[in-house]
Amino acid sequence: MVQPATAGPGRHEPALLDPRTAPVPAYGTGSLADLLPTVVAGQGVDVHSAAPGLSTGLGLPPADRVCVFLVDGLGWELLRAHADEAPFLSGLLVSSRGGTGAPITAGFPSTTATSLASVGTGRTPGAHGLPGYTVLDPDTGALMNQLRWRPWTDPHTWQPYPTVFRLADAAGVHTCQVSAPDFRHTPLTKIALSGGTFHGRLSGEERMDLSAEQLAAADRSLVYTYYSEVDGKGHRFGVDSDAWRGQLMYVDRLAERLAEQLPPRSALYVTADHGMIDIPFDPDSRIDFDEDWELRAGVAVLGGEARARHVYAVPGAAADVAAVWREVLGDRMWVATREEAIAAGWFGPPGAGVDERVYGRIGDVVAAARDDVAVVATETEPHESAMVGLHGSMTPVEQLVPLLEVRT
Repeated sequence: MVQPATAGPGRHEPALLDPRTAPVPAYGTGSLADLLPTVVAGQGVDVHSAAPGLSTGLGLPPADRVCVFLVDGLGWELLRAHADEAPFLSGLLVSSRGGTGAPITAGFPSTTATSLASVGTGRTPGAHGLPGYTVLDPDTGALMNQLRWRPWTDPHTWQPYPTVFRLADAAGVHTCQVSAPDFRHTPLTKIALSGGTFHGRLSGEERMDLSAEQLAAADRSLVYTYYSEVDGKGHRFGVDSDAWRGQLMYVDRLAERLAEQLPPRSALYVTADHGMIDIPFDPDSRIDFDEDWELRAGVAVLGGEARARHVYAVPGAAADVAAVWREVLGDRMWVATREEAIAAGWFGPPGAGVDERVYGRIGDVVAAARDDVAVVATETEPHESAMVGLHGSMTPVEQLVPLLEVRT
């Protein structure tokens, strides 16, 4: 039996956060999962017949030609805080439809594999089944890295739904993805971003120019393009670094380059998969799971990432693990059991539940950071634990992403 931690040096009686009060994503009305279904419905694709369960509730006006430019790591709050480095994108915060541009939400956890699956399939994490950076495969007991796809598992068994790109392509919309050549054959691309034609281009400028050409290639077109290094520099150097600001300035020029080449009857949407926050390198801010006997007690496998943890308990210990994690971290992180997180709408709309095949991938305990805190694992996750900028939780700086529009 795992005993809850008692007060001692460095511990105090916490005012526990209620997981029901976490700011859950706006599934169905304003999340990344709603973007492509809304876009292709505006192009005449019968989304609800082709793929029941998709939401078209984002409220975007139709456009014959649509390009989605996803900038990895470009959070809404980060963009607003760095307007001088991104004058073009910041200018789009005022919508061309009038009024002030508003963000949408990424989904939980706010991490790349989860978000790209939500974008491409139009489904929530509880449906598409990529509910974290690393999650337990209940069929094998292995911890599955869904970004790097290790260990190998059949992609279409793991995520069986057709992508929105495939639905659009089947309906006669000219559909393509323009990204780095290395992404062409990855499992994540196959199950989240495939449909139509993949075009690999190394430089950002090449991607923008080709995206504009592909938009103009047909009367109805859907183009997706992607840039990763805003996220990369944020992880390595932090979002308060010159390296990160340099990438923001570069991506601002890329977006302007693409916007200037849009053919008639087009809409460009610039969005992101998550934001990011810098977490200090001190023991109170970065709690090392590998060195904390209380947090390790009763835990069989630690999944997720530092700001959004999936905790898998040894048989019979789930309730005790939840009690310990709440006592140790519950004043700084929303700590929920699997059932509580699902019921609260963390992985999909409240009441919708999750797909049966996905249920066991979610931790017995799920912990999402509210404060500037991270649960790292310096021995088992040395690379991730050394990152300066982190993401994954439901705080506004991580969860809110821009949806910026240019129309011709």
